[in-house]
This record gives sequence, structure tokens and C-alpha cells, in this order.
Amino acid sequence: MQCYIYKSLKKDELYLYLDKKDDFSAIPDNLMQSFGRLSFVMEIELTPERKLARESSEKVIDSLKSQGFFVQMPPTFIPLAPSASNRYLH
Repeated sequence: MQCYIYKSLKKDELYLYLDKKDDFSAIPDNLMQSFGRLSFVMEIELTPERKLARESSEKVIDSLKSQGFFVQMPPTFIPLAPSASNRYLH
């Protein structure tokens, strides 16, 4: 399946995958507003076997088939609680 990937110029590491190049008609208005301006990144052929950096290709393909798009959110970083060994002892 052909896939077209765009990145948000408003939010780092926020990507939009489309099943049709430059066809944003399936994207809800509020979602498009959260992306801000988009920049085309690449076109790829998705197969169930293809490895993607952060997402399962099957998950992306399913979303493209059912909705016409897929949103890859930025990674979430959870700060680690300081351990006792990292604390200063007085």
C-alpha cells in the first residue's frame, strides 16, 4: 500500500500518514488545526513486513484502510524518580 508521510511544522515529531498524496479531506478540522502547517516528508510502500521506526506497519495500514490517515504522536518521556543513590546525604 502506498503511503505519504507529512510532518507538522508546529509540533516536533508529530507525523501524518495519508493513503492519497495531498488529500487531507479525511482529516477532521480540529486535528488539522493541531498539526498547523505540514511538510511532505516521503512516500513509502507499506507492507505488513516493513519495519517502521515507531509504529507497527499493520497498525498504520489498518488505519489507512479504515480512516484514510494515521497520526504518529511524538514520543512521551516520563521522568524517572530519583533513586536513593542519586540523592545527596547530609
